[in-house]
Order: sequence, then structure tokens, then C-alpha cells
Amino acid sequence: MSRPPKRMSGSKPSGPKRGRKTQAADKDNATRMMTKKVKTARGRKLSSKLWIERQINDPYVREAKLKGYRSRAAFKIEELDDKFGLIKSGAVVVDLGCAPGGWVQIALKRGASRVIGIDILPVEPVGVAEIIQMDFMDDNAPDTLIEMLGVEPDLVMSDLAANTTGHKNTDHLKTVALVEAAAEFAMQTLRPGGHFVTKVFQGGAEGELLKRLKHNFQIVKHAKPKSSRKGSPEIYLVAKNFRGRK
Repeated sequence: MSRPPKRMSGSKPSGPKRGRKTQAADKDNATRMMTKKVKTARGRKLSSKLWIERQINDPYVREAKLKGYRSRAAFKIEELDDKFGLIKSGAVVVDLGCAPGGWVQIALKRGASRVIGIDILPVEPVGVAEIIQMDFMDDNAPDTLIEMLGVEPDLVMSDLAANTTGHKNTDHLKTVALVEAAAEFAMQTLRPGGHFVTKVFQGGAEGELLKRLKHNFQIVKHAKPKSSRKGSPEIYLVAKNFRGRK
């Protein structure tokens, strides 16, 4: 019976040689494989497929899950607070458009003693926060919040967003109306020295509203957190140190 030939000491198994270019190509392929793709199911729109794909591959979505945050939006208010110092220990905070509760979580985490949230959508309880399901644009909503508060809040924050219709001008007007309503509520309720932060779109707040805010607050700035998607038109308007009602 013939035996397989012995391999000399120090020799390598025969096979195709792999140069640096091949190894580099393998590394590129491995990197591309880390981005997950979603198959288009029957009846699923391409826009839905792309949204799911974006969510799966979004590092902030993954980080939010690891930290137990309700949404990736939690990182936006974290960044804004780091930059502008909005949430003080013992603060009373109002969150307009609070669903699903990410901003409420951060406000409590950073020392707010009371957080009152409102949203047209149902929100699962978040710690000791007081949350009501109600449309902020309802005529009775501001008075309901004021009655719940009983005191002047230190911070009013708004992540309100209008349901889009696809008609650019209509959507813009709806968004402007939300921003104006949130700003009006803030100026109606904030204690002197309090702060206001709101989401805006398409280049920031309207001229007249911006003029009013600058008249009523010492500092008014626009900011775009890193956690806000690059392709999104959203930015945030921060108004600090309310001068008080005259």
C-alpha cells in the first residue's frame, strides 16, 4: 500500500497565493457585509424598505436600544443640553409632542424634578413623569398643562412635528403653526430665566417669530445635533434666559 508523501518540516500546504491586493479586497467585502440589506417583500413600498434598512443600520438606533432609550431622538436633546445647559437639577420641564418618551427620559435622567408631557399619541409611562394624551393644538391644551403645572416651568421643549401631506407649502405652514404655538406657550408660562427649545425646518424660524424670541430671550440660536440625520431638514431653535412677562 502506498503512503502519502511526507511533508518536509517548515513547508506550507500548497494552494493559491494571496497577495496584499486580495487581502485588501477581502477586507472591503467584509465591511460591506456589515451593512444589512432588507429584501423588498410583496406589497412593501420601496420607501418602507429604505426606512427599515436605514433604521437597522443607524448607529444611534442601536445605541438607543443598548441604553434603553425610547428613540434615537433622545440623543438630540442630550447634545443640545450638553451645549446649552438647558436642564438643571430640580427643574420643572414641559415636553410638547413627547411620544415615544425619549426626551422625557433624558430630562429625568439629568435631574428634572417634574416632567409633564403631552402628545396626541399614547405614551407608555416614563418614571415619575406626568403624561397626557391630547393634541397640543387643541384649544384647551395650554390651559390643561398650566393647571397641571401649578408653577412656572424652567424649560419648555418641543419636538412637535406635523403629519406631512406631500404638498411642500402646506407642510411648511403646518410646521410653522406648531413652532409658533409652542413658542407662544413658552412665553406665556416660563419663569424669568427659563429656556425654550423647539424643532424647526427649512432654514429655521420665521422672521417675525425670531424677532419676538430675540426680544423676549437673552440668547437665541439655531443648532443641528450630530444625531440629527444629515439628510433631514430639521434643526433646533434654542432660546435661553427668558426676560419675563411685562
